[in-house]
Amino acid sequence: MRITELLTKDTIAMDLTASDKNGVIDVLVDQLNQAGKLNDITSFKEAIHNRESQSTTGIGEGIAIPHAKVAAVNTPAIAFGKSKEGVDYQSLDMQPAHLFFMIAAPEGGAQTHLDALAKLSGILMDENVRASLLHADSPEEVLSIIDKADDEATEEEAAEAQGAAASTTDSNEPYILAVTACPTGIAHTYMARDALKKQAEKMNVKIKVETNGSGGIKNHLTDEDIKNATGVIVAADVHVETDRFDGKNVVEVPVADGIKRPEELIHLAQDTSRKPFVAKNGSTANTGAASNEKQGVGKTIYKHLMNGVSNMLPLVIAGGILMAIAFLFGANSFDPKSSEYNAFAEQLWNIGNKSAFMFIIPILAGYIARSIADKPGFAAGLVGGLLASNGDSGFIGGIIAGFLAGYLTLGIKKLTSGMPQSLEGLKPTLIFPVLSVSITGLLMIYIINPPASWLNNTLLNGLQSLSGTNIMLLGLVVGAMMAIDMGGPFNKAAYVFSVAALTEGNAAPITAAMIGGMVPPLAIATAMLIFRKKFTKEQKGSIVPNYVMGLSFITEGAIPFAAADPLRVIPSMMVGSGVAGAIALGLGSSIQAPHGGIIVILGTDFGHVLQSLIAIIIGSIVAAIIYGLLKPKLTQAEIQTSEAMNE
Repeated sequence: MRITELLTKDTIAMDLTASDKNGVIDVLVDQLNQAGKLNDITSFKEAIHNRESQSTTGIGEGIAIPHAKVAAVNTPAIAFGKSKEGVDYQSLDMQPAHLFFMIAAPEGGAQTHLDALAKLSGILMDENVRASLLHADSPEEVLSIIDKADDEATEEEAAEAQGAAASTTDSNEPYILAVTACPTGIAHTYMARDALKKQAEKMNVKIKVETNGSGGIKNHLTDEDIKNATGVIVAADVHVETDRFDGKNVVEVPVADGIKRPEELIHLAQDTSRKPFVAKNGSTANTGAASNEKQGVGKTIYKHLMNGVSNMLPLVIAGGILMAIAFLFGANSFDPKSSEYNAFAEQLWNIGNKSAFMFIIPILAGYIARSIADKPGFAAGLVGGLLASNGDSGFIGGIIAGFLAGYLTLGIKKLTSGMPQSLEGLKPTLIFPVLSVSITGLLMIYIINPPASWLNNTLLNGLQSLSGTNIMLLGLVVGAMMAIDMGGPFNKAAYVFSVAALTEGNAAPITAAMIGGMVPPLAIATAMLIFRKKFTKEQKGSIVPNYVMGLSFITEGAIPFAAADPLRVIPSMMVGSGVAGAIALGLGSSIQAPHGGIIVILGTDFGHVLQSLIAIIIGSIVAAIIYGLLKPKLTQAEIQTSEAMNE
């Protein structure tokens, strides 16, 4: 498929008048919508902003490629716009962006479409193409430039396919390998590939690049390639299979580095004095000398912890909602000794509280350990987490168990690396699990659980003793943390702490967390009702969805607004969520389940429904008013764009 089947006259905006990043996104999204390429403009724009919140798509060299792959797209398409003056797009090289290509891909996009999008990403690395596009005067000229570049790229791909073997394994000259991958597998994957290839050509260095794109792995690196290569560059923001590079000189960096500093990476890949990479699943432990090149200790620990949390959350949510439904049958409906007893409610309670909740800490610990030491660490982490749960050390013990099991397993791998080759097959099935499980278990029982249990109980007793001003302060802090990054590290930290307290019988933190987490989407929707003239018609179309998400405790409904205007939205939401959390605890609200929003409030704390609603309403109004007052009026350009879109 040719690029100009996706980039057409009706998706070209030509000279942009937008003065900032959000304005550019608005114009290009509107262009796609007017061309009939979208079925849900709000969802698509939200997906674009979500991608921008991960990392900027302003890749430098005057280019920005905002993109999303979602169900809101009817047919794959590309929108184009340019600005001779340049727009501050928060690009990787801190320079203004002049050329903008917005890629819209449906969730089930055909491979031919994905190949065309990938080809576009590579074409834009040619400075001659960029210069020609910047000076184009009409949509027809833009299409002509792209068509010509498309032809040249197709010819290059054919020539490369024919000579691929000769360029690597059949050659006696030194060469390097590279793997590129980005979250969507559309733009950055291929731009990093082409940046590395062009730089290697300038340096007269042979290179073979494997792409892990949305259409799967292309130009796969063979065992022979890897065996003979001098070094390997892994430029990726998602998981890439690296165990195959065991013993090689590996340079691991974010995909953006493959675009903006290819020369430095190629030099590093050629530096044979660097410490070899050691595979996690190999015979020894990964020392991290190469693989963690861009990650500090704090980020590494956070990554392992979040791996545990993300795998634990489905149990928390499912168990919590089932418990809330059980409460709807009566406060004691699950107790056979109560007059409110209901057999079905008891089964729901058993599934939620005695089954799903029972696995929370073991799963948390197991997946932390797996993140550190891969599969060999999982069993030890699971057992350590169960011992922490049974030993009354709770989440504190579970987190310690996960890290203990993970790093202990890595140590065992390293210590057993010198064993005879004949015993190699016994390592993953016998040696690793027996040693890691037994040592982790003994350390948990005799060393970790006693102090962790004391600390856990001390914290819980401290929470139980809170009252008056102190408990309102707790509500203020937990509520505000839920709104700082809406799903990010602070939000997750507050939520994990709150779930931990709930599993130990203290509902105050989860009450503040849930009520504080409900506020941002509700506040955004309320602000759009109060300050109607400050929001576009398109934005106001999300009022009802935001109310639904807010009442369901889905804080992420406010993310598109926070991503578009963080300096006004985030402080406003923090104040509102903090106020709501403080009021809720001050008035005695006590939610007994970790998720579900208004349903859980009705089911588990019916006696304080009014108090909880008062807290939510006041917090939402406070946040809405602050945000509305801080938000500037719509510019004439924004009004005209909104009106044109809705004509």
